[in-house]
Amino acid sequence: MSGSKMKLGNYINGKWKDSLREEFLIVVDKYTQEPIAKLPMACESDIEEAIESSVKGFNELRSWSAGKRSEHLLKLYNALKNRQEETVNIIIQEAGKPRSYAEAEFKRCLATIENAVSEAKRFSGEMIPIDFDGGTGKTAFTKRFPIGPILCITPFNFPLNLVLHKVAPALAVGCSVIVKPAPQAPLSAILLANLLEEVGYPAGIANILNCNVPMAEKMVKDQRLSMVSFTGSEKVGWYIKSICGTKKIALELGGNAAVIVDKGTDLKTIAKTVANGAFLYSGQICISTQRIYVLESVFEEFKKNLVEEIKNLNMGDPKDNKTTVGPLIEKIHLQRIKEWVKEAQNEGAEVLIGGEVEDADHNIFQPTLMTKTKSPMKVMDEEAFGPIAIIEKVESFDKAIEKVNASKFGLQAGVFTNDFENVKKSHERLEVAGVIINNVPGFRIDSMPYGGIKMSGLGREGIKYAMEEMSEPRLLVY
Repeated sequence: MSGSKMKLGNYINGKWKDSLREEFLIVVDKYTQEPIAKLPMACESDIEEAIESSVKGFNELRSWSAGKRSEHLLKLYNALKNRQEETVNIIIQEAGKPRSYAEAEFKRCLATIENAVSEAKRFSGEMIPIDFDGGTGKTAFTKRFPIGPILCITPFNFPLNLVLHKVAPALAVGCSVIVKPAPQAPLSAILLANLLEEVGYPAGIANILNCNVPMAEKMVKDQRLSMVSFTGSEKVGWYIKSICGTKKIALELGGNAAVIVDKGTDLKTIAKTVANGAFLYSGQICISTQRIYVLESVFEEFKKNLVEEIKNLNMGDPKDNKTTVGPLIEKIHLQRIKEWVKEAQNEGAEVLIGGEVEDADHNIFQPTLMTKTKSPMKVMDEEAFGPIAIIEKVESFDKAIEKVNASKFGLQAGVFTNDFENVKKSHERLEVAGVIINNVPGFRIDSMPYGGIKMSGLGREGIKYAMEEMSEPRLLVY
């Protein structure tokens, strides 16, 4: 953070607030482990002020025209565009994200806001056909209205873009927000608060603060807030649902995303794509490739190609443009991944490559590919959120679909095939919210509907779809 002019603190009711008590959050560089910022933690009076101001902010924002909402988002877009170097460096430091991937996140952030600029002006309801029977001669249509203040709880792995996937649609549709960013990587959200202030959003429309779990739970339970939008772990997400009361909730949770590799495909090219899809950012993406199912006739060739591609991945300092596999977010996860690998080995799994800590001082674990895995090994059944993938052979495409579906999760799946019958079969039968053909499940464009089924969540993100979640249709008949 040296050299940055960014204001630090909790941004509440249009003001920058320090802590009223001696409770602070120390943010560290995830590679060097050196402190880079000291942030105050919000106390109970801060939480109350944030909620009260968010209600007032909503009452102002809901009265804005679509054009005014769009214009302010365009100002935000331009303000962020002018802070590229600072933003990318913050993402690299606080999230440990490799430079090329941090630069890609910055570009996606701009795309997210740009999409919100457009959607604010074209978002609408629908005409309802009722001109028959008892409705003859009548006209009906819906108009969508913003639902109210929204609590946004965000994860570390996309510390700015996943904040914007909640904030941008909320501001586009007319909802105020309170953002609680991940404690591991809150500085990107604080930068956003700086930009919101810079472009002139009125007090209360956006509050961005850091707080402990009891304070977060207080906000979750407070019925003055109309919705919770949460992205994070399965365990925390479903707990939030159990305590949020009658308010609306959207959950973007975990996964253990799968890939199917069919016969008759370019195995070498696919291996390169899958290696990157599994181990980019040390697999700390909820749609990282974790399970790989390969048709029996091409299994050995693909396995060999994949191992070779994994050997070519660069580990190390995320500031280096060549790095693909950087640090895990915290030491506890380095130990967890090591334990999962050893546990699977003890139960008969085989490590094809990797399997060890590469650099304990910098929290780097080797990209690890395993085979001969089975349920209930954690590497197969749970979300690794680390540099682990498994590869198994299947005797048929139908069997591959069964294997993919044998999971409690259901975010996205990747299918590599040149057989259109298998494309149709994948769409019809795979129990996931998104099927990506001839690419890894980590493919995401920020305007598309994104979310999960089963234990992977409720609702959809993507600007238009998030705006639908954050609004209610009101019917008019005359």
